[in-house]
Amino acid sequence: MFDGKLADSTCVFCGQCIMVCPVGALTSKVSMGKGKPAQTEKVMTTCTYCGTGCTFQLNVKDDQVVGVTSVRDSEVSPVNKGAMCVKGRFGWDFIHSPDRLTTPLIRKDGELVPASWDEALDLAASKLKAIKEKDGPDALALFSSARVTNEENYLAQKFARAVLGTNNVDHCARLCHASSVAGIGAAFGSGAMTNSIADFTGDSKCIFVIGSNTTENHPVIGYKIRKNVRFNGAKLIVADPREIELAGIADVYMQFRPGTDVALLNGMMNVILAEGLADHEFIAKRTENFEALKQVVEKYIPEYVETITWVPAEDIKKAARLYAQSGASAICYSMGITQHSTGTDNVKSCCNLAMLTGNLGRPGTGVNALRGQNNVQVACDMGALPVTYPAYQPVTNPEVRAKFEKAWGVALSPNIGLTVTQTIPAALHGHIKGLFVLGENPMVSDPDITHVEEALEKLECLVVQDIFLSETAQKADIVFPGLSFAEKDGTFTSTERRVQMVRKAVSGPGQAMNDWQIICELANRMGYPMNYASAEEIFTEMSTLTPSYGGMNYARLQGIGLHWPCPTPEHPGTPILHTEKFTRGLGLFHAVDFIEPVEVPDADYPFILSTGRSLYHYHTGTMTRRASGLKAHMPENCVQINSIIAARMGIKEGEMVRLSTRRGSIELKAQLLDSMKENVLFTYFHFVEAAANVLTNAEALDPVCGIPEFKVSAARLEKIV
Repeated sequence: MFDGKLADSTCVFCGQCIMVCPVGALTSKVSMGKGKPAQTEKVMTTCTYCGTGCTFQLNVKDDQVVGVTSVRDSEVSPVNKGAMCVKGRFGWDFIHSPDRLTTPLIRKDGELVPASWDEALDLAASKLKAIKEKDGPDALALFSSARVTNEENYLAQKFARAVLGTNNVDHCARLCHASSVAGIGAAFGSGAMTNSIADFTGDSKCIFVIGSNTTENHPVIGYKIRKNVRFNGAKLIVADPREIELAGIADVYMQFRPGTDVALLNGMMNVILAEGLADHEFIAKRTENFEALKQVVEKYIPEYVETITWVPAEDIKKAARLYAQSGASAICYSMGITQHSTGTDNVKSCCNLAMLTGNLGRPGTGVNALRGQNNVQVACDMGALPVTYPAYQPVTNPEVRAKFEKAWGVALSPNIGLTVTQTIPAALHGHIKGLFVLGENPMVSDPDITHVEEALEKLECLVVQDIFLSETAQKADIVFPGLSFAEKDGTFTSTERRVQMVRKAVSGPGQAMNDWQIICELANRMGYPMNYASAEEIFTEMSTLTPSYGGMNYARLQGIGLHWPCPTPEHPGTPILHTEKFTRGLGLFHAVDFIEPVEVPDADYPFILSTGRSLYHYHTGTMTRRASGLKAHMPENCVQINSIIAARMGIKEGEMVRLSTRRGSIELKAQLLDSMKENVLFTYFHFVEAAANVLTNAEALDPVCGIPEFKVSAARLEKIV
């Protein structure tokens, strides 16, 4: 895919050059020798990586995916219009990896060995039933997945509630955007991205990117932002502890201390109020609790905020003025905002800023939480949460519960369930005895994975359903082989709430089965009939119980899909939320004060460590580290260090160092950057052999939503002699 000097250039290997080459002289190395385009069948589908929701064609020959073709026609490719990132265009060969699970596995004499479907399903059913009968349904839990389809997430939470009998169901949003659901939901009444991705291309006159390395984590959205700035003159404000790529074209770049987001946002709001830039008409007509906000931000004058955040007061003032005066300003954020012990407060502060300036309910505005995984939005939408059924209907509401009891034909628990970050400690202490993990890998993704490992080993029964023998599956008693996105039909819901089709292109390997079929087979063996003829039949049931999806069906989703809410068959979908009123009626200001992170540097651990994602990898690496081109570009982990600090410590580029926190240590290569703040370190979490989550703090949780503080840990760095 890349050679020589090109690998050291600014090229990000998106493959646009291949798409636009007029003579077909450029070819993907991953596809080379696997057939000419004219020899392949083209199957339109939706990308399995980030939450942007790009569509493209899988090129199929002899029941094998041999390449990817992007489509510029906006009638079939509305989000990316042909643009793709390196993962989407070149990261597909994991589909046919020899590491794919091809048969069920069961543990015998301490080893996982192949088994028949009947043997594995019967064993899982008997073990789960035994725990339920002996210790009660709340001794069981289920982790659903941001990578399987909408239909499969719906069935997974239905299985937890109707079959296992518990609301102990959660998924990886607890580790990335639980604070978005809580914070935006509290402010507006609906915890989702308010506007559409298309807004960033032209309607937004000012874009405020905070806590999002957009060009790496959502590259197509980053491309749209850059295009708007370059060709339309849109203003760009970037706030991030690292000097990300977008900082290079920003009108204002604020490099703030990790964990001080609330202080920075309050400082901007202080300027807006002091200089008369607030939209008082919007505030009066569409919001409440403004006086409480006004009172709390009074003390956050820019000079005071500078002492907290390290951002010069003049930059705070300039950013505030640009955001307030541009006419249509959008906030884009991701896990740099959410993954804190104050994550919900951070999100509420973003909502406060938007309401204060009236930047909501119009094209080009909004509070736009960029979801990291392809289907993490729908795992929330479909009720893979311990407090809500599909469409965020509370499990504690008797009328709502009665509705689902009637539909599912079984009594349901009224008790709030456990989150991911509560389930692991509960397993460690013997309260959770059985766990079903669908398409997730907590042995790499969860904080303090030393304790995660101890917890999983204490379980009486661990069932894992995945496409690879992940680090979590290696701990399991029973492993079920599922299908990848290329081997199934269904739907995904993107970060902008767009529901789109996923289409089967090739057969699955060996005896691997549709994830929804496995869930049904297990439910039937546990005495609860679950029988569907197709994914479409599941979608039909799910839409009748999910008001925001009520007007959708497969026929309507062909083509460009639909944004929820789409309550009736005649409804066109809703690209922009809160146009006339908020979901909760009036938007609610929250008076939020700055609180320091749980851990701050000290003499023993003098650095601030933050963690995140790379352009070339995804989640725990189970797919991208089996994609040849992506693995070649970034084969191992590194820690980013300020060049001056590294020189003082005698650390050179590429040398091995030991990175430690109070939880443990990892060894990895040093990457020296002049742009890093002197006492800030950064590493990636995709690499099990140098796993960042050995270091992160499982006890530093947001008190509202339980999200861990991945972005701030006190750390120590040592040169390995």
